[in-house]
Amino acid sequence: MLITIFAPANVHLLEIAGVRDALFEANCKMRSGEPYRVRLVTEAGTLAESASGVRFMPDAGLREAAQPSDTLIVVGPYGVPGRSSEDVMRWLREQAMQSRRYGSTCTGAFLLAQAGLLSGRRATTHWQYAERLAVEYPDIRVEPDRIFVRDGPAFSSAGVTAAIDLAFSLIEEDHGRALALWVARRLVVFLKRPGGQSQFSAALTAQTAATGPIDRVRLQILENPRADLTLPAVARAAGVSPRHLSRLFRAEQGMTLAAYVESTRIDIARRLLEDGTSPIKMIAYAAGFGSVATLRRAFLRRIGVTPLQYRHRFQAASENGRDDESGVDMS
Repeated sequence: MLITIFAPANVHLLEIAGVRDALFEANCKMRSGEPYRVRLVTEAGTLAESASGVRFMPDAGLREAAQPSDTLIVVGPYGVPGRSSEDVMRWLREQAMQSRRYGSTCTGAFLLAQAGLLSGRRATTHWQYAERLAVEYPDIRVEPDRIFVRDGPAFSSAGVTAAIDLAFSLIEEDHGRALALWVARRLVVFLKRPGGQSQFSAALTAQTAATGPIDRVRLQILENPRADLTLPAVARAAGVSPRHLSRLFRAEQGMTLAAYVESTRIDIARRLLEDGTSPIKMIAYAAGFGSVATLRRAFLRRIGVTPLQYRHRFQAASENGRDDESGVDMS
């Protein structure tokens, strides 16, 4: 089974290595079925240098890589890629249309978008650039918090190490969960990591920029959803007056502190409902709601369904087809 990886200039080497190593481990353990053959392609096909300075030699350039493949994966560069040449765009379209499936890792989604290969589809990318992808390509339904999105033959994954999540999903799709789980254990990585990108983007943003009172508050809410998060208590922890904090929060977040706290707690509860089978009572406690009744009211008001209905719908969607948002139960 031929897997073609296209690497643009200034590529994140970990995205190439993550996919290749996962597929290599699958080949080592595979007892039946067609093994993976990986072809690494760059535009010129000559010695290239990654964003971190490591040099690598691709297997082919565009001209030598005319043979169609089963799967096309476009890996991302450091930051947002510039406009690619017409040769690259033409080659990506031809390869994608001849493949069984195609997709991207990290900011490779921008290259697929440039080629028109994500139009009308759901997709994700690195959390830092998701809003830009949505603005520049409004015909793409960007899901910024997903680790992995599958929509028809197209797939996309979040930033950098999510390329490994992508590889696991492809292995499971091709050869079953047992092999994918073995590879995950071999690489000492979650087969299905808990939560979405919000666990990294929101938390990391708060941690790296926690210089002002609002930053400290956001981090406090993320790390301690079960704490006393009333306005007076949070203001004391932030070292400002309740009135000043209320004013700042509305100005910077566009909502009240109470609304932000509830939104964050709902997000935590959603992830727990999606990713496990814990009792609703335990989830209500872990997310900071205190009681099942409070959690239920918040879900009905914000999402329109009860927590139990949300879990059933999400799990049913994941089981009913590989075209759903988590692909093959591997988000």
